[in-house]
Amino acid sequence: MGTWISNSADQARGEKMSSIVKVIEVIAESSKSWDDAAQQAVQEAAKTVEGITEIWVSSMKGVVEKGKIVRYRVTAKVSFVVKA
Repeated sequence: MGTWISNSADQARGEKMSSIVKVIEVIAESSKSWDDAAQQAVQEAAKTVEGITEIWVSSMKGVVEKGKIVRYRVTAKVSFVVKA
């Protein structure tokens, strides 16, 4: 888990830093696709975290049975703004 200060949007407007962003790592799975697995990661994180702004999929894995992918798995970093 990491924390960084996010200020790129504020700098673009000429303002000072205004928010702290926290990052959590989430592992999710889908029987449909990697895209759906990523969506599942966001939906699961959103159950306990507010203000999600970004997801970065750091790895993808598939479970293969009889020559077909039957489960899609992602490891993702989900970013959210910490409320002051």
